[in-house]
Amino acid sequence: MNYIPNPQRYKGMTYNRVGRSGLFLPAISLGLWHNFGQDDDQVIARQLICGAFDAGITHFDLANNYGPPPGSAEENFGRILSSDLSAHRDELVVSTKAGYYMWPGPYGDFGSRKYLISSLDQSLKRLRLDYVDIFYHHRPDPETPMEETMMALDQVVRQGKALYVGLSSYSAEQTREAEAILRKLGTPCLIHQPKYSMFDRWVEDGLLDTLEELGIGCITFSSLAQGVLTDRYLKGIPSGSRASKPSGFLKPEELTSKVMEQVSKLNVLASERGQTLAQMALAWVMKDHRISSVIVGASSLEQLENNLESLKMPQFTSDELGQINKILNQ
Repeated sequence: MNYIPNPQRYKGMTYNRVGRSGLFLPAISLGLWHNFGQDDDQVIARQLICGAFDAGITHFDLANNYGPPPGSAEENFGRILSSDLSAHRDELVVSTKAGYYMWPGPYGDFGSRKYLISSLDQSLKRLRLDYVDIFYHHRPDPETPMEETMMALDQVVRQGKALYVGLSSYSAEQTREAEAILRKLGTPCLIHQPKYSMFDRWVEDGLLDTLEELGIGCITFSSLAQGVLTDRYLKGIPSGSRASKPSGFLKPEELTSKVMEQVSKLNVLASERGQTLAQMALAWVMKDHRISSVIVGASSLEQLENNLESLKMPQFTSDELGQINKILNQ
């Protein structure tokens, strides 16, 4: 069946300016880190991508190594984009990254100019695109000179392979250094993608202030802490969940009694606010004006729609924020 987008798709979404740029991103973006690999249900994958666009989600976040296997998420997204959304390419922001291990040998990892440019060329083929909107360096490289990595990002913009460039998981100090090099080269740093959630607040220790000062946007990932900040693990580890998979990033030993006690108390507070815990956790991240967008993953369209409800919930009171801090700091 041919896909026809919802004509009202822009009515219910909030769009935020990214730093001091001209680009806007939806308050919630769809990440393809999980559930879009080779062995995942491609019918559901198509439902998620088309359903996200129907809801006003215009930004789809990928990386060269998303899958598994690496590259398969880009391939599957490229196929769905080509078959269902090619007529709407100019309404979309497609991002990808390079910086983690991708292929064997000395040229398939970290931040060399050779790796980054080769990786983007491969990504464009998998995505069936002439360019991506945002290309990120996925993580800092302790060995490659920062100048070389930033020159590669500048080069892909000048070649027309990316419209904007960004950083992921750089410290505040590293971000300042990278931004200064890019600015001198003439390609501004558009955006930074850090991990940020109630359980991982490292960005509050200088990074968010640095981004605001430099005019760089911020888009967060793992804001539900790999699913811990949901009601999914309140009664144990269900079959098929991330914590149940041997290759998953969430390990069962991370679900300690202290963590689950905190999750249980947060769940009660969310219920009092008329939200699910996941909705409250997303709203808590989005409350900061420096956050341009929050990336969410989803394994079903229903889950994505539930997360989108976080956009409709009331502002936090000072008392609620105090309760959250008390729960987290105990």
